[in-house]
Amino acid sequence: MNKIIKYNNKLNIIGDKVRKYREKEKLSLSQMSDKLMLMGIDIPKSSLQNIEKGKRVVKEYEFYALCKFFNVSMEEMLKDFIKELK
Repeated sequence: MNKIIKYNNKLNIIGDKVRKYREKEKLSLSQMSDKLMLMGIDIPKSSLQNIEKGKRVVKEYEFYALCKFFNVSMEEMLKDFIKELK
């Protein structure tokens, strides 16, 4: 069985940023899910909630779509993580 590796006890490193950007835009999880669906990205409200809490892995295409959705670069989304690695 494959062991899931966590970073800081989370399954992703962008959840906090996703929540921050969503709240800055004053969007509910449902609203964000609906807007992502219009972009062709199906991330249900419950999955977005789990991403924000670090309880769900983010797929590569979802990561790119979230960056595009919030109009931020992938590097900006990863900035805190990159800083920790230096």
